[in-house]
Amino acid sequence: MEQVKKEKNEIWEWAKALLIAFAAVWLIRHFLFTPIVVDGESMMPTLENGERMIVNKIGYEVGEPSRFDILVFHHAPENKDYIKRVIGLPGDHVAYKNDQLYINGEPQEEPYLESNKSQVNGGTLTEDFTLEERTGEKVIPEGYLFVMGDNRRNSTDSRIIGLVPLTEVIGKTNIIFWPLKELGMVE
Repeated sequence: MEQVKKEKNEIWEWAKALLIAFAAVWLIRHFLFTPIVVDGESMMPTLENGERMIVNKIGYEVGEPSRFDILVFHHAPENKDYIKRVIGLPGDHVAYKNDQLYINGEPQEEPYLESNKSQVNGGTLTEDFTLEERTGEKVIPEGYLFVMGDNRRNSTDSRIIGLVPLTEVIGKTNIIFWPLKELGMVE
């Protein structure tokens, strides 16, 4: 009798431990961090197809992104998650002229594009455009972002899908954890 009681108690302890572990994993993935796989070439060479990254959901208040952050957001019409770089914030005017980014009329440095620009044979990496031409807006409205991929010639971004609502932002990502040879932070 004592042996049966001891076995039941041990089973119950294991069940509780597993339940707590599953609950902890669910909470961490839902509220703190979640993995994502880079799908496609739109962020090359910064991010490569198939790399696995951690999306940070903590310490990153939606509504307070910084310019040039790499974000993950959900695009509802395609029911797909995208990884792109924040170019324009609410209140900004965005324009490209002669391969130069202008925010509110001021030229901006984009060092993450240098290797892509050096590989362009003729023409520009990023075609000329204005925010008005792409979105019909003079400035980015409150609650929205203008995002672009680093592989400007091969990226489905705000030039095509329009402005991204802040409510669709999942989090910021800058940590590659797979493949191990690429382990580290990206800018």
